[in-house]
Amino acid sequence: MRRIWQTSPEVQAARADLDAAQARARAAAQPLYNPSLSLDAENADVNRRTAGISLPLDLSGKRRARASQGEADLRAAEAAYNLVRRDVAARWLKAWSTAALAVRQSELGQRRLALMQRFDDLAAQRLKVGDISSPERDLAGLALGESQVQQATLASNEAAARAELLAISGDQLTALPPLPAGMPPVVGSVTPLPVDELPELRQSRAQQASAEAGVQVARRARIPDPTLSLTGGQVRSGPRTDQVIGLSVSIPLPVLNTGRAEVEAARAEADAAAAGVRSRQFVLRAGLQEVQARYAALRNAAEAFRGGRAAAFEDRTALLEKLWRAGEISTSDYLVQLKQSLDTALSGQELESQTWQTWFDYLTAAGRLTDWLDGRTQGGPTQDSLNQDIPR
Repeated sequence: MRRIWQTSPEVQAARADLDAAQARARAAAQPLYNPSLSLDAENADVNRRTAGISLPLDLSGKRRARASQGEADLRAAEAAYNLVRRDVAARWLKAWSTAALAVRQSELGQRRLALMQRFDDLAAQRLKVGDISSPERDLAGLALGESQVQQATLASNEAAARAELLAISGDQLTALPPLPAGMPPVVGSVTPLPVDELPELRQSRAQQASAEAGVQVARRARIPDPTLSLTGGQVRSGPRTDQVIGLSVSIPLPVLNTGRAEVEAARAEADAAAAGVRSRQFVLRAGLQEVQARYAALRNAAEAFRGGRAAAFEDRTALLEKLWRAGEISTSDYLVQLKQSLDTALSGQELESQTWQTWFDYLTAAGRLTDWLDGRTQGGPTQDSLNQDIPR
C-alpha cells in the first residue's frame, strides 16, 4: 500500500493540493499591505524636490482573521489528503479481494470443466457398452458445453477484476496475492474511533472553522484602515531653500459600500457548514452501525459455511462419481447434484470475498484502516497476530 500511495495519481494530486494549501496559509499570515514610495519633483517659480513613504495600517485585525482562515483551510486540506490515501487503500483492498475471488472461481471453473470433460468421456464409453442410454449421453455433452460457456464468463470476470486493480495502482500483477486462508478478525478486535475523530469529521470541522473565520474576515473588511504618509524634501524659491517635512493620515469612508452583504453571506456559509457537520455526524454513526452489523452477519455465515458439509466439495464430487459409476444414481441426478455442489462452492467463495470486503468497509467506517495496515493495535489482540497471513 505504501508503494501504491507513492505512485497513485490521486494521492499525488491530493499532495499537491495540500502543498498549495500550505502555501496559501503562509500567504494569509503575511502582512496585508506593502509600503509605497513616492518621488516628486517640480520646476516652476518654486522648485520642489520631495520623497514620501506611505503605509496603510491594519488596525482592525484583518491579518489575524486571514491567518485563522488559512490555518483552517490547511487543516481541511490535510484531512482531505488523509481521506484520499484511505480511500485509495480501501478501493485497492476491495478490488484485490474481488480479483482474488475471481482467480479462485476461475480455478474452480477449470476443475468443473475437467470434471465435465471426464464425465463426457466416461459417458461415451458407457454408451458403447450399453450402460447408459443415448439421451443420457447427450446430457453429458450438454453439461460439457455449458461448463465451457460458464468458464468463459469466469475468465472475463477475472480480467475485469484485474483491470480494476490496474486502474487503481497502475501495476500489472502477474501473480496476484491470494486471500488469506483464515477468516478476518472479529468485530471486537478493533475499537472504532470516536465519531468526532474520524477524518471526515475532521475535514468538516475544519471547513466549518474556515467558514467561521470567513465571517471574521468579512467583518474586519468592513472597517477601513487608515493610511499614514510621511513626506520630506526641500523647496527652493529664488535664493532661499527650505527643508520641508509633512505627515498626513487618510482613511476611506465606507459610504457607498458598507460590506454588510458580504458579512451576511459569510454568516450564511458558516451556518451551512455547521449544519453539514451535524449531518455528517448522523451519516457516519449510521454507516458504522450498518457496516458493523453487516460484517458480523457475513462473518458468522462464512464461518458456518466453512464448518458445514457444504464446504466439502471434493468429497462430494468423488462420492457422486462413485455412485454414478455404480449405477446407484442416474445421469441426470448426477448432473443436478454436481451442479448444486459447484454452485455451492462458488457461493462459498463469494461469501468469503464479501466478508473480506465488508471487513475493509468496517475498518474504513471505524477510522482504523491505515492503523490496521500499519499493524497498530486497537485495544485488542495485536494486529500482527491478527493479520499475519495478509500479504503486505
